Amino acid sequence: MNRRYFLIGTGVIFSQLLIGCSDNKTRLTVELLKNSLPAQVVDEFRRTLKSNTDINIALVEQFKDVFNKLETWQKPTQPKNDLFGWFRRLSSGNSGNENKISTDLVSLGDYWLQGAIEKKLIQPIDVSKVQQWSVLPQQYRELVTRNDKGFVDPQGKIWGAPYRWGNTVIVYRRDKFEEKKWAPIKDWADLWRPELRDRISLLNHPREVIGLVLKRLNKSYNETDLKSITELERELNNLNQQVKFYGSTQYIEPLLIGDTLAAVGWSQDILPALANYRDLAVVVPQSGTAQSVDLWVNPSGRQSQQELVTQWINFLWQPKIARQIATRTRSHSPIPIKIETSEIPEALRSSLIISQNILDKSEFILPLPVEVEQQYINLFESMKKS
Repeated sequence: MNRRYFLIGTGVIFSQLLIGCSDNKTRLTVELLKNSLPAQVVDEFRRTLKSNTDINIALVEQFKDVFNKLETWQKPTQPKNDLFGWFRRLSSGNSGNENKISTDLVSLGDYWLQGAIEKKLIQPIDVSKVQQWSVLPQQYRELVTRNDKGFVDPQGKIWGAPYRWGNTVIVYRRDKFEEKKWAPIKDWADLWRPELRDRISLLNHPREVIGLVLKRLNKSYNETDLKSITELERELNNLNQQVKFYGSTQYIEPLLIGDTLAAVGWSQDILPALANYRDLAVVVPQSGTAQSVDLWVNPSGRQSQQELVTQWINFLWQPKIARQIATRTRSHSPIPIKIETSEIPEALRSSLIISQNILDKSEFILPLPVEVEQQYINLFESMKKS
């Protein structure tokens, strides 16, 4: 993402926050992951609204912040030592947290969806009037249809509306590889190459790291019996010898200064910045990878502006708007759209134009039973100590 785009985006959103709610307009309030939606899209949506309606946008840095805020909203407000305030709450039946929730929709990653549902932090979304719901490919509809424990269930309710998706990818120093006449990285197995010993970084995430090793072994990210995969622990320990550090945020900077030569990260973070760093190359592993989806979810306890919520989701799922989101944020649209190769910068084409063969081998990281998730955590901690 270039500097100009960032400045336009934050400028528009900042001005929206300054407007406040002193007028009598009906407002849709949205908390949005920073850099995940072009400011131009918000402006176009605003032009479709009636004169007595508007949209307010606030930015959040990462999904962890969103999840923490959802948790905070569900905690009862400590009663003030105020007799009149106590009487007002008593007479209105207010439990103490309704007034805190002023947001209709927040963006959340699909990995966080299970916890948000199980903790009752969000409520189902009514898609009965979302015309584009039937156009959304089946795998995305299945991903957000879950039971009250947060597990995928075809008989469950709809808990989110996808608006973009990305992959777990490998980014590496192309210039250094060319200088040393090393073969380019193409797949997960390349991370075990001798020349990369102590020169890579991995995400600090049990499901991602163990998942990439499982893919190398032609297994699934969502295996439920890790103990039955006899070679898994050995491969994890060998991979750990290649690792300089584990981190889920600052993995591009060590590449730029030469501390590492390759890193595993999320395409939504890496691709927007790639235009500024031509010495870096990105690859979607050939044996398949993890796909991650950004969703709109509805906080529990919020009596949302349902008509505006529906209008917002419908608007973002229009093919023209979905194309803008995908091309401007260097990501993929869940709505089927056609993007010409010429619309994608050459350095990003191998990452954004993904072969059907790779897509067929890729997966969402799905929630697993608690005891299985603990297997992943224990194995990951053991790996880092090896």
